[in-house]
Amino acid sequence: TVFQDFRVEARVTEVTRGPAVTLFELQLAPGVKVQRILNLMDDLCVALASPDIRILTPIPGRSAVGIEVPNKIRGIVTLGDIFNSPDDQRNRPLLELPLGKHLSGQAVYINVAEMPHVLIAGATGSGKSSCLNSLITSLLFKAGPSQVKLILIDPKMVELSVFKGIPHLLTEVIVDPKKASAALKWAVGEMEERFKLLAKTGFKSLDPFNQAIVEGIIDQESFEEPLEPLPYILVIIDELSDLMMISSAEVEDSICRLSQMARAVGLHLIIATQRPSVNVITGLIKANIPSRIAFEVTSITDSRVILDMAGAEKLVGRGDMLFLATGSSKPIRVQGAFVTQNEIEMVVNYIKKQVEPRYRQEIYAENSDDSGKSPFEDELLDRAIETVIMAGHASASLLQRRFRIGYARAGRLIDMMEDRGIVSAYEGSKPRTVLITMEEWKRMQERSREG
Repeated sequence: TVFQDFRVEARVTEVTRGPAVTLFELQLAPGVKVQRILNLMDDLCVALASPDIRILTPIPGRSAVGIEVPNKIRGIVTLGDIFNSPDDQRNRPLLELPLGKHLSGQAVYINVAEMPHVLIAGATGSGKSSCLNSLITSLLFKAGPSQVKLILIDPKMVELSVFKGIPHLLTEVIVDPKKASAALKWAVGEMEERFKLLAKTGFKSLDPFNQAIVEGIIDQESFEEPLEPLPYILVIIDELSDLMMISSAEVEDSICRLSQMARAVGLHLIIATQRPSVNVITGLIKANIPSRIAFEVTSITDSRVILDMAGAEKLVGRGDMLFLATGSSKPIRVQGAFVTQNEIEMVVNYIKKQVEPRYRQEIYAENSDDSGKSPFEDELLDRAIETVIMAGHASASLLQRRFRIGYARAGRLIDMMEDRGIVSAYEGSKPRTVLITMEEWKRMQERSREG
């Protein structure tokens, strides 16, 4: 062996065969330095006829050195294998999703709610987009549209298009980078509105708030409209570099604000890129998103950008990944779960038959100033005023049903009507009164145009 040739005393104590690689566990003789093993990297690669050998010094949690060697015949980990395995318990948390399998064959899960955001990077063909498809499909299996909402951003226009029309979407799959930037700004506004609501009800995070509503603990009479549990919101970006080329400052600012604060209100980011350069994954973005998934990359520099360490350049592609969890110093090697395009389409078509999507009209509107108002707000305000006049009463739920907008936006429109003297002030559980007639409203519009 190579060790005998170079007079290194070491013996293999355990062999673990995984789907993509086999791990050889080495026990070094007393006095043998780990550096001697590292110095033999090139000789090991030649002896084993593989350039992608990876040495672990040490194996995490063990007092041993590990050598990972790619398998000549690779196994495939399917999403169905994990769902049908004893490891997959249906009482797992809602956002705990299968990522793939460990070398040991045990399923690996990620809890998006705890991560609470994740960066994914990998070269073309490494399995990055397949990972996103697998995570989204897993989510569709577990969560209904009232529990989880999605914003899918796909500038490449091909990877996430299969999910068009599912009821979990807050808006159509976004392919325009400018619209994507606006959607991220909307997410920041939604985060701020949720914080206001939690502060008003005395809660610090989303889960206790939702539980209190379900159990009837919150006094609903102190609110103008009955409160309902708020869904989680996942913003999934398939190619960050395309957004950074169009509006890097705005995108970086929105991502940083969301990654710093949005966890408490149930809003999470999953961001993927095939260009893990410092211009795309900036220092600010990295600092605020500690969970990372690295697929095969083309250079050690790219590996260090995404993981802050080497290793991803030694991966063998097709779903082979290194997963660095929040708080961990060493990544674990995982073979990603694979789901076919046909399987995704079967799941999507079934779900689309159950519920129609209800898109939020205001998401595409880019904020024009710091107040959170959108460019078309005046137009929507005029229509909202006419709606409440014809209905004879004003409420946020009325505007939500009529315009298919969110509670936060409907509430802002009601507040604007109050400022303009259209409806009465908020009086606890009492309904607001409409203070003007349609004729008076028309006269107000005419005076506004003349002025």
